[in-house]
Amino acid sequence: MVRFSKGVSSLCLIGWSRIPAVLMSVALVLAFLAACGSDTQSGVIIEIGSDFPTSQLDAPTGKPVENGVRYAIDQANNTHFLPGYTFVINAKDDVGPNGTHDPSVGANNINLLVGDARVAAIIGPANSSVAQAEMPIANRAGMALLSPANTNDCLTQETPVDECGGTNSLIAKLRPSGKVTYFRTATPDQYQGRALAQFAYKEKGYKTAYVIDDTETYGAGLATNFIKSFLGYGGRIIAHKSIKSIQSYEDVLTIVAAAKPDVLFFGGVASTGGTTMRQQMAKVLGLQNLPFLGGDGIKNPELARAIVPLKGGPVYTTIAGTDPSTVPESKDFYSDFQKAYGQLAGYTPGSYDDTRIVLNAIKTVITSENVRPAQNAGDAATAKIFRQKVIDAIQKTDYAGLTGHHTFDRNGDTTNRSISLYTLGDPKVNDGWRYLEAINVQA
Repeated sequence: MVRFSKGVSSLCLIGWSRIPAVLMSVALVLAFLAACGSDTQSGVIIEIGSDFPTSQLDAPTGKPVENGVRYAIDQANNTHFLPGYTFVINAKDDVGPNGTHDPSVGANNINLLVGDARVAAIIGPANSSVAQAEMPIANRAGMALLSPANTNDCLTQETPVDECGGTNSLIAKLRPSGKVTYFRTATPDQYQGRALAQFAYKEKGYKTAYVIDDTETYGAGLATNFIKSFLGYGGRIIAHKSIKSIQSYEDVLTIVAAAKPDVLFFGGVASTGGTTMRQQMAKVLGLQNLPFLGGDGIKNPELARAIVPLKGGPVYTTIAGTDPSTVPESKDFYSDFQKAYGQLAGYTPGSYDDTRIVLNAIKTVITSENVRPAQNAGDAATAKIFRQKVIDAIQKTDYAGLTGHHTFDRNGDTTNRSISLYTLGDPKVNDGWRYLEAINVQA
């Protein structure tokens, strides 16, 4: 079962969980919880860190994903999941001066979370470029980092060889201790890119594609995987351009229109070009009805709200995992979550599942192995032992939840190879995207 209870009934719980733990002393947290009444727990504080881009341009994606962590913690406390312990989110925002996710900000956030001995594990980040900066820090510190959204292949492995092998390998850099401390429930891009190519070529009949990526780790990697698979199926890539996020794509879109592709593929996220590019397609003669295809980075509620009124060609995207609406565990999740926190995003169910995985691991360590967490923020020696035990328990995960069934391989990757496909739906329903089908891609 994925659920702790039917819903979150304690408004008090929802209220305190919105207060950043870093601003609250342990005494204040306990006093607040005590005032909330019998639905809450008291006792030892265990913090679960989170790092997502929760403000400015990335807020429509990042904040709902952070709230997935909050929701799981709310449920755990509300149902006395681990008597004698209270879970608190220690939430960080990795948006930088440019208004979007920033690897240097993410790295600083991980250092702060590692420095608080009460943090047992961290959920995040959302972006693969941020993960590259955060993973070595968490790895050296022996801190579990569990992401619902990172999909770049090279974060965990040296395959595909042409992308991640040889001199392109990042494993020694990202895993300096030699141990696996990073896990993800998102299916890597070699499978997502292949699923997108299969959908485009075999199901939609697109024979030619124009490819643009945003130059970032995720976007460039996804584009590479799409191109390789699309060519393998017999398709033709008219051109591939890498363009950093800009205010106007109309010049390059005019070139795209002249090339007359069957589909425009974008490797990137909504905030680094996805929304702007699709909006400006409506202004370019010849592109008003061109299909627009991208990965999970564009499955954004803000993009759906911006694009649906423009009409025009179809927009297709993915989530690197199982669609929650297809599993029994999702019953009531959407309505209950929206009552508590409002808008969802594509990886809200994933962050909820990741938090549940961490909560289960913590419970196992405490109840089955009798290992106790740090009693205060400065108890680094106890935290080191407890965090390693949590990592070991996560590695043994066998979990069925909103995003399907997850176990982790020796690299920390989920064994779930399902890719879910979506098109634009009703912007007022869930995150504005309508589920189409699942494609299961094997190695």
